[in-house]
Amino acid sequence: MPLIVRDLVLPLAEFTLDVSMTLTRGTTALYGPSGAGKTTLLELIAGIRKPRAGRIEMNGRVMCDDGVWIPPRHRRVGYVPQDDALFPHLSVRQNVFYGTADAHGSNAVIDVLEIGTLFDRSVQRLSGGERKRVALARALLTRPDLLLLDEPLSGVDLPLRDRVLEYLVRVRDELPVPSIYVTHHMQEVEAICEEIVVLERGRVVDQREL
Repeated sequence: MPLIVRDLVLPLAEFTLDVSMTLTRGTTALYGPSGAGKTTLLELIAGIRKPRAGRIEMNGRVMCDDGVWIPPRHRRVGYVPQDDALFPHLSVRQNVFYGTADAHGSNAVIDVLEIGTLFDRSVQRLSGGERKRVALARALLTRPDLLLLDEPLSGVDLPLRDRVLEYLVRVRDELPVPSIYVTHHMQEVEAICEEIVVLERGRVVDQREL
C-alpha cells in the first residue's frame, strides 16, 4: 500500500481516538469490541470525518496533515459501510455503476461476485448477502487504491455468512486491492486477513502479522 497514520486524534463521547499505525499487508483486520472506534477510524481514512490533528499518507500521497486536506472523492478509497448505502430507487445495475467513470475491469468484478443475474432487480428485492455483494462491486468499480470494509457480514443471516465470506476471499485473491476489514469476529479475521490491528477505546493495543 502502504498506509501511514500518525498521531491521528479525534475526541469522541467516551474517549479520544488517538491512533498511529503503518499498514503494508494486503488485507488488514481492524479488530476490537463494539465502540472501540473502528468505524470512526475508517471514516477518518475515507475523509468522511476530519480529525482534530494528525497525518494520513497513502502510497506516498498525503491525505491530511497540517494545512492539507484531500476530499473523499479524490482519495481513491472505496468504502463499504455497515448499512451498504445502496440507493433504493435504483436498480442493481444502476447502483453498481453509480459514480463509475468507465467500466474497465467490470467484467472481472461482476464475475467474481456473481451479480450479473441480479442487474435488472430492484435493490429492495435483494437478500442481505446479495446487498453486500452489490455494495462491494460498486466500491471496487471505482478502482480504489484502498478498500474499507466496515463489518461486511453484519446483517447477513448466519446460514449465508460462510457463502459471503467465500466471495470476500475470492475478491482478496482475484482482485487484489489492499483492504482494511473491520470486525469483532476472529473467525473472519483468520479466514481473510494477513495482519491484525487491535483497537481498544480508540488506541492501537496490538499489531501483528497472521
